[in-house]
Amino acid sequence: MQVLQDAPLAPLTTFRLGGPARRLVSATTDDEIVETVRAADAAGEPLLVIGGGSNLVIGDKGFDGTALHIATTGHTLHGTRLDAAAGEVWTDLVAATVLEYGLAGNEFLAGIPGSVGATPVQNVGAYGQEVAHTVTEVVAYDRRARETVTLANADCRFSYRHSVFKAHPDRYVVLRVRFDLEDAQGRSTPVRYAEVARTLGVEQGERTGLRTARETVLELRAGKGMVLDPEDHDTWSAGSFFTNPVLDPEQQAAFLARVRDRLGPDVQPPLFPAPDQGAKTSAAWLIDRAGFGKGYGRGPARLSGKHTLALTNRGQATTDDLLALAREVRDGVRAAFGVTLVNEPVLVGVEL
Repeated sequence: MQVLQDAPLAPLTTFRLGGPARRLVSATTDDEIVETVRAADAAGEPLLVIGGGSNLVIGDKGFDGTALHIATTGHTLHGTRLDAAAGEVWTDLVAATVLEYGLAGNEFLAGIPGSVGATPVQNVGAYGQEVAHTVTEVVAYDRRARETVTLANADCRFSYRHSVFKAHPDRYVVLRVRFDLEDAQGRSTPVRYAEVARTLGVEQGERTGLRTARETVLELRAGKGMVLDPEDHDTWSAGSFFTNPVLDPEQQAAFLARVRDRLGPDVQPPLFPAPDQGAKTSAAWLIDRAGFGKGYGRGPARLSGKHTLALTNRGQATTDDLLALAREVRDGVRAAFGVTLVNEPVLVGVEL
């Protein structure tokens, strides 16, 4: 376990933004994680848990408390059941399950930056898959009960980019995540996402080669600047900054009326079925149609030149620069279409 005082946090985030922590602890075992959390709670010390830093926006003033960097590694496999440490790099774990073990279930989540422990918090998903499909259990330290607990899939209360861990961010610290994958004899899970199906030349619902599925997703993500490259500032982001809005029937009717008024009666915005008779639309489509194209921005924080949904740090940005751009985009979309975009990354010490 390493302990540093007044330590910079920006290098621990994919945005490369944020001020220092008063105290930074890097924990390499589950016991060290629990020990650090218990000590902070006993002292009444503010605690910030950092995994891969890919879904985190830290204020320029930093964090006046203990920042806990989850640096545990390793995983074990028993048949199709995978047990992984929270600090394991997600992209490496997906690569291992596909290339070494030939197991399907997470292959369409390739290339997503961050740590394993963060995936159930956000219910990470992309291209028709989400970890809720394969997670069986999450082992976490419960700060309220002051003990380590194991939550089954149903107890995690997964929904779109949400979970019990996100609903109660100050209660659970994820230690391990367990998955049940599929031995599909070198085939992927069924292709659910239209863009992936078109790229692969298959019908939605069909399976494809497991390795081909992973490679295709990596190529698609790279084409949108969604694969982190330390040398490419166009990828210094948190991936999708805004979630895709879910509209109830009344909101959907108002939205369609705004689209007709602004863009004409023949324009059909993307709408996909959502629970409770709602509909999900595309945040990227809204941003682009509201006038914020690829590369938009006048300062060191700009929209990605490859994808309008990613806000990027061009190398000299501050968190204030980034949030000013985020507010401009959010307010512009709301003015154009009456839909309020919600940030996907966790904000620390700042508000949108």
